[in-house]
Amino acid sequence: MNKIEYPHQSVMLKEALYYLAVQGGGIYIDGTYGRGGHTQSILDHLDKNGRLVAIDKDVEACEHAQSHYANDARFSIQHTSFNHLSDVATAQGISGSVNGILLDLGISSPHVDNPERGFSFMREGPLDMRMDQSTGKTAAQWLAEVSEDDLERILRVYGEERYAQRIAKGIIDARQTGAIDSTKRLASIIASLTPSHERHKHPATRCFQAIRIFINNELEELQTTLEQALDVLTVGGRLVVISFHSLEDRIVKKFINKHARGDSLPRGLPLIEERICRRLEKINGTVRASEQEISTNPRARSAVLRAVEKIS
Repeated sequence: MNKIEYPHQSVMLKEALYYLAVQGGGIYIDGTYGRGGHTQSILDHLDKNGRLVAIDKDVEACEHAQSHYANDARFSIQHTSFNHLSDVATAQGISGSVNGILLDLGISSPHVDNPERGFSFMREGPLDMRMDQSTGKTAAQWLAEVSEDDLERILRVYGEERYAQRIAKGIIDARQTGAIDSTKRLASIIASLTPSHERHKHPATRCFQAIRIFINNELEELQTTLEQALDVLTVGGRLVVISFHSLEDRIVKKFINKHARGDSLPRGLPLIEERICRRLEKINGTVRASEQEISTNPRARSAVLRAVEKIS
């Protein structure tokens, strides 16, 4: 049986390419291949001497890349998490020489649209939520054993869920009557425990986000990847990050400010500008998707793009 192709519309494609400032013979890393939307656009701007290394922890994404770009000598795909960015660059012989790195964070449309992946509370499917289905616990396995205190913490910290305590207790109680192993069962439990609902937002939205982030170790991997990018980029190389919720964007913003500001030193020291070790320069502020893009791709509504250039 042939696999169903779930289309993916890349968010802020033009903006990402603009801030990457792709050079024909440059070396680039797409840290989140997804279904290759950004990859294809980068390749379209490379000449025969250019090079693009893509990374994705999703086996299906890597299979898609191999089937679509097997004959393109400029391209290669690595099945791993982008928090192994440094290892990938070293193995490829490009560490310190990369002209641009793109990170399009979060989940892709195929993750949500395919009910078998377990990311969507709108579609019935097994409660999986792993981006890399070749390793780790599923969300169902984790929910079967997590403590009430830990579950509450995850829902509150990663989902910013104000009813975290109430929902955590309800989920623990519910699992006593049967396994919580499907998306619709978990979503209905959460909905029944939420006393007030936000307009145009499913009551399970924040909880599903929280569990997904935890299962995939998303925020910790992002922090590690950003620091590695500093050494992987060449001077003048650019890092472009597209995030989709405040937790991600907060990490990106903090990282940029830290390295754009330079050394944290006591006030009043008689230092000249050249003595302050700044590694990054901001090349934009907060960039958001246009109204036109949002009208055709609602996922772009929450997207925030930030870009920096390595200066030392």
